[in-house]
Amino acid sequence: MAVKMRLKRMGQKKAPFYRIVVADSRSPRDGRFIEEIGYYDPTKDPAVIKVNEELAKKWLSNGAQPTETVGKLLKIAGVEK
Repeated sequence: MAVKMRLKRMGQKKAPFYRIVVADSRSPRDGRFIEEIGYYDPTKDPAVIKVNEELAKKWLSNGAQPTETVGKLLKIAGVEK
């Protein structure tokens, strides 16, 4: 089973809010996920990024692959691979 760390879109129309989740790569974008590890709110100024570092490191060490965007967010949040 390929596990990915990716964004789950939430919020109203034209007001996106994202949760950073760990999910099976075959599940849909806003569908079933294994665990929620943080959130990202680009509508605020500056953008808010909150990540549970322990969970992120645990999943990265277990082989979860972050998407390109989540990888950038983790780098900004200070979570090292």
